[in-house]
Amino acid sequence: MFHVQPQLDLQGYIETLVVGLFQKNQPLTGIIKQLDDKLDGHLLTLIKTGDISTKKKEITKFFPLGKLNIKRIYFVGLGKRKQLDNELRKEIFGKVFQTIQEAKIQRLAIALDTFVQEESELLEAALSLGEAFPLSTYKIKDYKHKSNGPDKQIEEITVIAEKNLEGIQKNLSIGFVYGKGTNLARTLVNMPSNLLTAAELSRYAFDLAQKYHFDIEIIEKETMEKIGMGGILAVNKGSDEPPKMIVLKYQGKENWEDVIALVGKGITYDSGGYSLKPRDGLVNMKTDMAGAAAVLGAMEIIGEQRPAQNVVAVIPATDNMISGSSMKPDDVITSLSGKTIEILNTDAEGRLALADAITYAKHHKADYIIDVATLTGGIVVALGTHTTGAMTNHEGMFAQFLKASKQCGERIWQLPIIDKDLERVRNSKMADLNNSPGREGHAIMAGAFLAEFAENTPWIHLDIAGTATTSNGSSLGPKGATGVMTRTLAFFVENFKPMK
Repeated sequence: MFHVQPQLDLQGYIETLVVGLFQKNQPLTGIIKQLDDKLDGHLLTLIKTGDISTKKKEITKFFPLGKLNIKRIYFVGLGKRKQLDNELRKEIFGKVFQTIQEAKIQRLAIALDTFVQEESELLEAALSLGEAFPLSTYKIKDYKHKSNGPDKQIEEITVIAEKNLEGIQKNLSIGFVYGKGTNLARTLVNMPSNLLTAAELSRYAFDLAQKYHFDIEIIEKETMEKIGMGGILAVNKGSDEPPKMIVLKYQGKENWEDVIALVGKGITYDSGGYSLKPRDGLVNMKTDMAGAAAVLGAMEIIGEQRPAQNVVAVIPATDNMISGSSMKPDDVITSLSGKTIEILNTDAEGRLALADAITYAKHHKADYIIDVATLTGGIVVALGTHTTGAMTNHEGMFAQFLKASKQCGERIWQLPIIDKDLERVRNSKMADLNNSPGREGHAIMAGAFLAEFAENTPWIHLDIAGTATTSNGSSLGPKGATGVMTRTLAFFVENFKPMK
């Protein structure tokens, strides 16, 4: 897919060349100067007149018409030098790939040196380039009748850079792995719920285990009943589809220690149960397993990268439906931890399944826990659709996670959990806890509920209800599932430093 070479070969034939241009890019240097010399200064004239734009994200297609051994050149505006950061560069690469894919071009060369301000940025630029390619060209798998014509895809990308070729090749591959893992999560979230059942989700996990030699455990309903997984079983009571508790284990250290648990909410469809959602709220509830998808996407990246870490992934998978046997408001259930829970809202079901999953992660000797879930509409009201809500009981662990999220360009914002929040969750006359104390601070109430099961284990809760999907396409992918937190989870695991 990616090939790296040290210089532009103007003697050989190039079908498509991509070159970045900063504003006020004078005097011309490097590859751009070589091209201008071959074109007798014509390139500089076109830049000065604005016929070749240097404005941010603007792309100009240029045909040398026989003066170069290049069929076409895409000049990409980068804007002002000081304003180009890594996230903007990734978006620019994404737009380039989308433009070229739309033109049905299969081979291209990119002059990477022209997309950086200085040599020290080359490795980061290569990482962004490798990640932007799969993200930007991702297509939703739909179920429409297709024509029989071939669908041309980009097949070969030659990256041109003068120095650090080995490091660039490595980072291109790493970026590509991160992008592909995110696309796995996107594909799962976009699937219709009648096709992606709990059983089907477990099959995806099994395929990952086979491919990357993970240990896998699928806990079936009968076993759940024996060991007392009352949380997920309560959610599943109205369903015709049996629940699955999916467990993947990756051991990157000699001893099973410093274990990081990734816990993903896998509600494959959420009707709200007897606390039924309104009509509009029922649409897109197939996406309520985006936390599980993020965990599986992260596990694919971990399987490719093989970090020296120990990871256990736990996914409680079921749908939340209505029938004569469904759980009801006022029911009292017993979770795997032994704590009893009064059900006040059957649409606050994700936290019930996650409670058992968090407890089961601790049974697998998890030393650190991160749960990720499309948990509350309250987080959308609080933070909108571009920021993931986060809560924690351990600031040191959260500091590492925040650094990972910034590196991956996935914005998070920490919300507090105070003693009065925990008191509200514990305020039940019938049980140890209640699952929904009220609308005030609803996102925090969900986090406070899960904190009761994390207990003293360092823990981070991520509410991705606002960020798991987008209604607008971008230069890094179409509308629909975003695969949010896949990359941040994987990057956190790879770079995690255990805390004693």
